[in-house]
Amino acid sequence: WALHLENVTMSLSGQYKCTFATYPYGTKAAKIQLTVKAEEERHYLKKVWLKQTLEIPCLEDATSENLSTYPLKWLVGEKGREEELVTKEPSCPAVYRNSSMLLGQRVLLGLNNALKVFPTKITDDGRVFSCHVLFHPERVQRSSTTVRVFGK
Repeated sequence: WALHLENVTMSLSGQYKCTFATYPYGTKAAKIQLTVKAEEERHYLKKVWLKQTLEIPCLEDATSENLSTYPLKWLVGEKGREEELVTKEPSCPAVYRNSSMLLGQRVLLGLNNALKVFPTKITDDGRVFSCHVLFHPERVQRSSTTVRVFGK
């Protein structure tokens, strides 16, 4: 006995009750509280050597979902502000924003929508790169990665 919900939106949040009759024990019931979150966020830390290629997966554990069928964007945050680097719509080429100049044309959208930065510079240390995937207007997943750059 299961309730399957498709195209879940925030409006489906609430208490659900399942009631069924048994013999000879009578009616049985169970309740469950469903909370639908609009945005899910995970944080990661990535260590990289100076002058190497930094590659950050969009969503670390999204192997079961094909990200190419959803709109996504990469942002970079530094000193309390966030700037858009690149956006990708399904079946369209990636669009690089002017803020990618901040990284000196070192940004590239790689396979599986991973962000590549080459070469890494000491100024990349402490930057936070975040990927936002719009699975549904009410369901956004966000992955943020803080970068630590080490010199040899």
